[in-house]
Amino acid sequence: MIYCTVQSLGELAVTFPVAGAFVTYNSRFIEPSWGFSMAWNYAMQWLIVLPLELVAAAITIKFWDATTNSAAFVVIFYVLICSINFFGVRGYGEAEFFFSLVKVLAVSGFIILGIILAAGGGPSHEYIGGKYWTNPGAFSNGFKGVCSVFVTAAFAFGGTELCGLAAAETANPRKSLPKATKQVFWRITLFYIVSLTLVGLLVPWNDPRLISNSSVDASASPFVIAIKNAGISGLPSVMNVVIMISVLSVGNSSVYGSSRTLAALAASGQAPKILGYIDKQGRPLVAIIVQCVFGLLCFITASNQSGNVFNWLLALSGLSSLFTWGSINVCLIRFRRALKVQGRDTSELSFTSQVGVYGAAYGAIIIILVLIAQFWIALWPLGGSPNASDFFMSYLGAPVVIVFWLFHKLWKREWRLFIRAKDIDIDTGRRELDLDLLKQEIAEEKAILATKPLYFRIWNFWC
Repeated sequence: MIYCTVQSLGELAVTFPVAGAFVTYNSRFIEPSWGFSMAWNYAMQWLIVLPLELVAAAITIKFWDATTNSAAFVVIFYVLICSINFFGVRGYGEAEFFFSLVKVLAVSGFIILGIILAAGGGPSHEYIGGKYWTNPGAFSNGFKGVCSVFVTAAFAFGGTELCGLAAAETANPRKSLPKATKQVFWRITLFYIVSLTLVGLLVPWNDPRLISNSSVDASASPFVIAIKNAGISGLPSVMNVVIMISVLSVGNSSVYGSSRTLAALAASGQAPKILGYIDKQGRPLVAIIVQCVFGLLCFITASNQSGNVFNWLLALSGLSSLFTWGSINVCLIRFRRALKVQGRDTSELSFTSQVGVYGAAYGAIIIILVLIAQFWIALWPLGGSPNASDFFMSYLGAPVVIVFWLFHKLWKREWRLFIRAKDIDIDTGRRELDLDLLKQEIAEEKAILATKPLYFRIWNFWC
């Protein structure tokens, strides 16, 4: 589903590299009220993520120092993240390059180590294999157990769509964005599927260290537990550093994501104009300041020992990504429909989704099914009876989206449910306005690619 979504976003962002990118596509290809709801939903998601990640980063320190108040470390991380983003795209990019390098090396190292440990190459030479998949079992609570983690999983995948936000700030979207979207497949496979499969092999679900008083307790990281179980000293601390850096990376991205979204909202008249102020260096300064002020919530969250504030903030942002991804797929379907109705085709597109309209439809359907399953879990929670607290803890994002949508409908008194395909604007925002010249360039690029060896064409398709 994520792969199909990013492919849809890639096609739209390369064709229309506009400020704010996909948060403006909803108003353009679906209808303005839904666009308003999705844009504020996305901005709110990242506004909330910053205090969440600052607290999570501070609590990773408890792995080494359980006595010092988390708020002390929150201050350090808060100043660091805000300072990085005041350096603009360059500061964000340089920091993310460092963060990403650490994450890639660490996860790659963990995958190699995980395979060795599962095969019995650890200090104890115990062959683990699929032992924990049968005892105590891989899916202890069946299908309902799988459904119960959808919100957390969506939260973990959040940010996959960030490449679309940078479309307007990219020097050559035709070259860089297709590569970024294609590589998402490998990032999902390597950093999610492979690493989490190994975690499932090395850590049983009933390990008591996985259950803690705080949902962000660093000592409960399954990566750290897997290494501890193997009896390797020193390495758990290294892995915990990587977890802390990963958390800070998400916090850094949240400032970038929310500030660009707020600036796009202001530019489209859906937020106060002052939020759209861009300085000479291209920084949405006012929007960055608003995000940093909102980040001060981290001190309330850090002081709440029960974790209730953290959980409610997570509930607000958990479903946000699902609505964002679903809307991206629907936008691609509507865009292709508009091209067809207006007598045009994909020959004028420099990059097309590798999975096309069918992939977008698949992505949208999967997201609808996930939302239905999540409603079921929210209403009848695992191991409990229906109650309002558990319902809103799991499904708070949906009512928030509906409230935003209804607010805009009442505000603008615009009651149509969607824009007719024949009325959709499919030209404004294009960087290449001479479509005949663009078609010629695309044809030449395809002709050159056809002369390349087979291995090069396979590499170009996937990477």
